[in-house]
Amino acid sequence: MGVLTQDMRDILASAMLAFVATVRRDGSPSLSPKASTIPYDDDHLLFVDMASPQTIANLRNDPRIEINSVDFLRRRGYRFAGTAQVLESGHPIYDWGQAWLLKHHGPEYPTNHVVLIKLQSAEPLMSPAYTFGGRKEEELRATYRKIYGLIPTGDENSA
Repeated sequence: MGVLTQDMRDILASAMLAFVATVRRDGSPSLSPKASTIPYDDDHLLFVDMASPQTIANLRNDPRIEINSVDFLRRRGYRFAGTAQVLESGHPIYDWGQAWLLKHHGPEYPTNHVVLIKLQSAEPLMSPAYTFGGRKEEELRATYRKIYGLIPTGDENSA
């Protein structure tokens, strides 16, 4: 059985944005948002480098990576840790990632690289509202829809 569960896949899809932490040459942390972080298979995530030269430079120097993806309405998500491989044009997984980007974001976004992440761990991230406030997910979604001024679409139970 792989690292990724269906709930992890659902959170990645509903969050639509993940934050990638890498290490600069000087050892300092670097954090970068990625709107293309998706499961590749049960043990790998990937993201497409559209405009991330610093992230790519960091990963070429040190392949350790951590990715946080949190659904801001559910107030929960996951912290993924692993090692990254920067893939170039011509690699089959690069081609797969490029096709995904074209389908989901359109032709105006470049595929400079595809980064494949071999997952070593995945840990849940939960708002203290679950632990200390005893709140339920449905309650938090309703609260944060109101806070952010979001109008329910009628599809609340699938996100």
